[in-house]
Amino acid sequence: MNDIKDIIINPKILKGEIKIPPSKSLSHRAIIAGALSKGRCKIDNLIYSKDIIATIDIMKNLGANIIKKEDYVIIDGINQIKPIKANLFCNESGSTLRFLIPLASLFAGNIEYEGVNSLKTRPITPYIEIFKNQNLNFSYDGSLPLVLNDSIKAGEFNIKGDISSQFITGLLYTLPLLKEDSIINIIGKLESKAYVDLTLDVLKEYGIDIDIIKQDDEYKAFKIKGNQEYQNKDYKVEGDYSQGAFFVVLGVLCGDIKCLDLKQSSLQADKAVLDIIKSMGAKYEIINDTVLLQKSKTKGIKIDASNCPDIIPVLSVLAALSEGKTTIYNGQRLRIKESDRIKSTVAMLKNLGADIEETNDGMIIYGKDELEGGEVDSFNDHRIVMSAAIASCKCKNSVKIKNYKAIDKSYPSFFEDFKSLGGLING
Repeated sequence: MNDIKDIIINPKILKGEIKIPPSKSLSHRAIIAGALSKGRCKIDNLIYSKDIIATIDIMKNLGANIIKKEDYVIIDGINQIKPIKANLFCNESGSTLRFLIPLASLFAGNIEYEGVNSLKTRPITPYIEIFKNQNLNFSYDGSLPLVLNDSIKAGEFNIKGDISSQFITGLLYTLPLLKEDSIINIIGKLESKAYVDLTLDVLKEYGIDIDIIKQDDEYKAFKIKGNQEYQNKDYKVEGDYSQGAFFVVLGVLCGDIKCLDLKQSSLQADKAVLDIIKSMGAKYEIINDTVLLQKSKTKGIKIDASNCPDIIPVLSVLAALSEGKTTIYNGQRLRIKESDRIKSTVAMLKNLGADIEETNDGMIIYGKDELEGGEVDSFNDHRIVMSAAIASCKCKNSVKIKNYKAIDKSYPSFFEDFKSLGGLING
């Protein structure tokens, strides 16, 4: 299977138990915090996807000593922040790029940020505006590489609330290390609050203090004291609701799927998958941190994509197999992921026989009892590959996925886990 770029899945009802892989969002955050702390720490429960490897390699380039074991790393943190010359390769990881642009600037000598494919043109406008406002020496023409020769300065930052929270996370990691205090003002409503909460929680674990200014329970600003130090701490990464969503939907479509290691007290934004499927009529039971899914007759609803864009492709699969109409809206940010996920999700499901149409900020889906099957393009997007695989269990005919290795970005063992539930691959 590793030698081919396409994969064929034969329809089958899947059943069984699956340990959900560790949260990619929390893995990035913990590795960065651990690398910035003085002394040694262990980050446990990791999968070495391409995104996580990119973050590990960059923190090593910045001076951390990171030893990779089978499913954990041992980190000796960066002893001193000093000017270096480095090429920081982010591969296709938007989190790596956006989290680390301001942080790596502190090592300003000659820092070059590089990436491939869609990452080269993923927007980094908020940082470019900061660099211009602070008169920093940098070079950027709208596509990577970005070359930065100056360090970001403490001060007041105005960030729009409807952009990716990754920019806020990058600043929250960096500003405590500066000598002076800073403040981040949120302009408008903060859409990705749950992702910011993940960041704040990890920073707190590693000894960083951030003051939150709220108005009517909305985050309006973050006050950040300078001269703080990261404290070393061992950390175990919890299961990933973003990846778990695929098997949660599979359980609704097939029944008798147990999803292990989905922490019920999790702050992850994509925990919303459980509320959304419940609104659609799905039946499930939660015992400790295990979700037991039952085969359910679901109905179409309206889904606001603004706070959980990563689970929209697989929720679209469920919508395509639910009674009535589903409207997905507020999904503008889906257009600037690994693919334009509105176009790619619509194309994938149309090719499988779904009744689906694209809108400016989402899609409208009319459900069917089953899909036809057929050939789909991955658009080099890991979430499109996995969504098509989940859809295969309710198709009349086989599903061929072109360039299935896009899964290596986040979940390289996905098809091994899929087969463990009874999945029939390549006949």
